[in-house]
Amino acid sequence: MRYALISDIHSNLEALEQVLADIDKFDCDQILSLGDVVGYGPNPNECLDLLLRSTELTLGGNHDWAVVGKTNPSNFNRLAKKALDWTKNILRGDLKDFLKSTQSTCTFHGFQLAHSSPSNPREWHYIITKEEAAANYPFIKQNICFIGHTHIPVIIELANCKASRALNPRKLIMEKGKKYIVNVGSIGQPRDNNPSSSWVIYDDEEYSVEYRRVNYDIVKVQEKMQLAGLPDYLVKRLAKGH
Repeated sequence: MRYALISDIHSNLEALEQVLADIDKFDCDQILSLGDVVGYGPNPNECLDLLLRSTELTLGGNHDWAVVGKTNPSNFNRLAKKALDWTKNILRGDLKDFLKSTQSTCTFHGFQLAHSSPSNPREWHYIITKEEAAANYPFIKQNICFIGHTHIPVIIELANCKASRALNPRKLIMEKGKKYIVNVGSIGQPRDNNPSSSWVIYDDEEYSVEYRRVNYDIVKVQEKMQLAGLPDYLVKRLAKGH
């Protein structure tokens, strides 16, 4: 089967629509979302509505849980908290109920999914370095774990409890007997100095991961954010991809 893995939409409807259109080109069997559907951006209700119509499974991220009181936003910076408060005020009740029902991690069809990390999924730790990845080795039970959270696409290959390689290829045929942490990047707010949305195709027969980058109308999203009174820094960073 071919799976489309998406994450960190962050209320960016234009980006989500373009990614879903791109997914349609690749005959993917199922779409799986790794969380943080809301936060930062101007269209939380519309993104959740579209996601619920399109995906097989959606995890909850730290922004999703913070907006419904499932996690403490004490680690959020001032701008993220301001966007969180704005989202709380406009998010529909039925969608809040959905976010309350989400899980932070799961095993799905023989592979793992987590918003942040397989070791402490509810503590929202970042996996950025090879050392951080290696610490998660014992918790990767299915050989491959897809994550989001950092907004930075990368594949970390692990062997014998060590992270041997950090890779950022367009496509990778994985090796049996090794474990992999695959960060699928972000749809709504990429942070790898590339403003284009990032998503991943996982082919379990070929045992491959392929990255896709998709352009969207950034200016339109920025105009919506300005009208909503969201922080100017959050508006500007979309065009820079960091």
